[in-house]
Amino acid sequence: MGTTRLQIYNGALLLCKERALGSLTENCEARRQLDGIWADNGVRYCLEQGHWQFAMRAMRVDYDPDVTTEFGYRYAFDKPTDWVMTSAVCSDERFMTPVTQYADETDYWTADITPLYIKYVSDDDNFGNDLARWPQSFSEYVQAHFAGKIVLGLTGNKELASSLLETRGGIIEQRRIVAKNRAAMTQPTKYPAIGSWTRARVGSSRRGPMGDGGTSGSLTG
Repeated sequence: MGTTRLQIYNGALLLCKERALGSLTENCEARRQLDGIWADNGVRYCLEQGHWQFAMRAMRVDYDPDVTTEFGYRYAFDKPTDWVMTSAVCSDERFMTPVTQYADETDYWTADITPLYIKYVSDDDNFGNDLARWPQSFSEYVQAHFAGKIVLGLTGNKELASSLLETRGGIIEQRRIVAKNRAAMTQPTKYPAIGSWTRARVGSSRRGPMGDGGTSGSLTG
């Protein structure tokens, strides 16, 4: 697990059928183009595409008393500078009770309760931008994304570009799906929320997996 910037560049060049770089200071057009993608938030774009566990950050957020909402929800919460994408908004620190009534604005979250407990994809150097934390599947997805950005300008090969950029079955899309599936597999098992009908059956008994003395796999218990 983990990668380096040079490995990302060379993985992208391999997909473009170009020679590998010897270093990140090599004076060539391929390195300059890859540097441009890196500087233009190429990694951040990939982080926006999924709820990556290696980039996930959790924090308690208190409302900003200096921000007054003109209408809608009462409280405004500043987004941290490393925010990429919101994954969960809850009212408790164990993230068991989702907040369903809130707004995800450009610079703020707004809601009628405070504080909020937020999970979000972060591009902080200790989270999403820490290449040592990247799973192999995500590294390969980033390589493909970089390759797709430079392939035509570097090679002029339209057939090769199509194999990367095709929206169905292209290499970038295939690797994105694999990376997202692997990320989903690393998350703990989740169960659907118990509805009022089931809660009524539970009562005070704690026998059985649903606490009703029966089984969760049968309507008859």
